[in-house]
Amino acid sequence: MIFIELVLQNFGPYLGKQVINLRPKIDGMNRPIILFGGMNGGGKTTLMDAIRLALYGSRAQCSTRGNLSYSDFLTQSVNRNTIPTEKARIELAFEVIQDDEPTIIRVVRNWTTEPKDGKDALGILVGKKGNEWLDKALANTWDEYIENLLPIGISNLFLFDGEQVKELAELETPPPLVVGAIQSLLGLELAERLSTDLDILVSRKRREIASAKDLATLEEIEQKLHQQKDELEAATQELAALDSELQRAEEQQRLAQEKFIYEGGKIASDRNLLQAQYKDLTTQADEARQALRELAAGALPVSLISPLLTQAQSQAETESRITQAKMAQDVLKERDQRLLDYISQLKLNTKHLEKIKTFIDGENQELEQEIAANQEPWLVADIEALTQLDNVLKYDLNYSLDRANKKQEKLKELEAEIDFLDRQIAAAASPEAYEQLKSAVKEAQNEVAQAKAAHETLNRHCEELKRAIAKTKKELEDYAEDNIKLRNNQHIIASVAKAKATLELFKERLTQKKLGNLETEVTKYFRYLLHKSDLVHRVAIDKTTYSLSLYDPQGQLIPKNRLSAGEKQLLAIAFLWGLARVSGRSLPVAIDTPLGRLDSSHRTNLIERYFPAASHQVILLSTDTEIGKVEVERLRELDAIRRDYLLKYDSTKRQTTIEPGYFW
Repeated sequence: MIFIELVLQNFGPYLGKQVINLRPKIDGMNRPIILFGGMNGGGKTTLMDAIRLALYGSRAQCSTRGNLSYSDFLTQSVNRNTIPTEKARIELAFEVIQDDEPTIIRVVRNWTTEPKDGKDALGILVGKKGNEWLDKALANTWDEYIENLLPIGISNLFLFDGEQVKELAELETPPPLVVGAIQSLLGLELAERLSTDLDILVSRKRREIASAKDLATLEEIEQKLHQQKDELEAATQELAALDSELQRAEEQQRLAQEKFIYEGGKIASDRNLLQAQYKDLTTQADEARQALRELAAGALPVSLISPLLTQAQSQAETESRITQAKMAQDVLKERDQRLLDYISQLKLNTKHLEKIKTFIDGENQELEQEIAANQEPWLVADIEALTQLDNVLKYDLNYSLDRANKKQEKLKELEAEIDFLDRQIAAAASPEAYEQLKSAVKEAQNEVAQAKAAHETLNRHCEELKRAIAKTKKELEDYAEDNIKLRNNQHIIASVAKAKATLELFKERLTQKKLGNLETEVTKYFRYLLHKSDLVHRVAIDKTTYSLSLYDPQGQLIPKNRLSAGEKQLLAIAFLWGLARVSGRSLPVAIDTPLGRLDSSHRTNLIERYFPAASHQVILLSTDTEIGKVEVERLRELDAIRRDYLLKYDSTKRQTTIEPGYFW
């Protein structure tokens, strides 16, 4: 497993989006160290929290969470200057080997200041950079996946800080977190959990035996089942006969109903209704004929001479116009003379005056010609007569024609319906035949109803028998199962004691073997880190408390108070280093505040021997006083640093930005 990239967005003191490249390899060479420099309070521990939070979510043991609920912790982790439309976000991309190929898995968690359902939103992307896809199935089972890859119980062996090392160095026995990691690593907690589970199993089996009920004999249950099956078989055969009878009755009913309709029984049953409809339609037809007679007594016949009436109207209008022209002719002549006299007084140009006279004469001449062109009036219609004629042509005649057409169409429809009803009534059966047909249909219906009732009753009886048989079968199965279960429970209780004894022996031998390997590794790494390699010959680990004991080359116990504070820290680091190696897991190591109170010689050993070899990827988070200028130059001489970053904290804005490069 290799951490590839860490992305922080609005998380803790990191405002906005900041991307950190964590890949340790370059040009095929492995330079394991990714170095972060920052002052106290500048965001180093927040980086460790971000890694833990990305991997474990609500189970993560973050430094600032304390007793906070997960929802409150997420809310407090959002940078206070985050704009309301943005979210806090953490992305951790790491590379693992799947199906013998390197695969990148990117864990993405985001949330707002008020997390939905008190949780973050988790997304898992799988693939290679630039070709990643969302794996919803992996997101749903993420806790199980990461437990197989980096169990949270041993994560503290790979993601730890200087305070953890100090605590481990100063205590006589390891703290609970380390004890839990040791047991998880050695597989000892599995044996403890199995022993507890066996006790729970015995308790449960004893309760089951105590509550076991008395059962009927097997012979009685089998006899009842046989009797019920016989009854069901007889009822099923009878039901098949009733099925045939019901089908025959339904066929007879269908034939009787068809005969009732075909021979006029349906029409005879509706005779009164049909006669009422016939009478109503006849009345409507008479009303339509009367309306046509009334229209014929009015203006309707005039439609026969409508062309002559139109010509008369045109002649009357022409005569009226000529009469009006004759009456106006003398008046126009007098007006024209007055107009010419007035123009003469104006002393206009003679030429203009002649043009005016010519125009007026021409107008009068046209009027005289129009009067002369028409014959003498012969119609001599007055205005009232013309008005009446206009009304008849425009309104009365059109209205009468429209009504007459509609009444004729209605009368045709009524006559067609009357004819149809007349034929229906004629086809109706006689009263005697109707009664016979009706009686036959009723008899067929009664026979069908009786057959259905008998069929339904017998069908319910069959269903009841089936349920009774199922219940009896269940009793038979329970009888056999409960007896087998009782014997199994007794056997299990008898076997658990033997299993627990074997388990205790297995646990003891496993502890000896695992702790022996761990003692060898811790001794090797402690002697490797010490500048006084002859001080300690062997490191022993108590199999109960997991406390460390030191022995010199002569086999004498070395009191821990003889060790300096720095040597105690080296012992704690060697212990963690040995545990990580014994785990057999190829995982990154991240160390916050790594050097603590080490003196210069011990610090040099840690710089030169531990950091470059602790893992294939080592993330160091240090202040300028821990890994100072001398130490960082030595790591560079060893070609151990792949990348270095500086966490620049702005105390006025309370924000941290990440820049390439260390303090020096």
